[in-house]
Amino acid sequence: MILDRKLKLLISDDSKLLRKKLRAELESLDCEVIEAENGKEAIMKDLKEHPDGVILDIVMPEVGGIEALQVIKEVSPDIPVVMLSSAGTPQKLMQTLKMGALDF
Repeated sequence: MILDRKLKLLISDDSKLLRKKLRAELESLDCEVIEAENGKEAIMKDLKEHPDGVILDIVMPEVGGIEALQVIKEVSPDIPVVMLSSAGTPQKLMQTLKMGALDF
């Protein structure tokens, strides 16, 4: 699929530093980046902005990444989602992949 616009990606992580680093890397690849600092905000921005892909941290305040993944996939079943976590476990990995995450 060839787009006539920039690829729009949503990054959701409670670490401002990680969001900043990912934003810089993705913008260097000519992507448009939307940020969310928790899962609740990620869900709202997914509904409003309709990104082409999502990067979600698993452990976040208010609404965690697994819960956000569930809602985002219900609303946009074909959207690619990549999960992030510095505290990931094999159980969480398998759970997110079964829920439709592209990678972990």
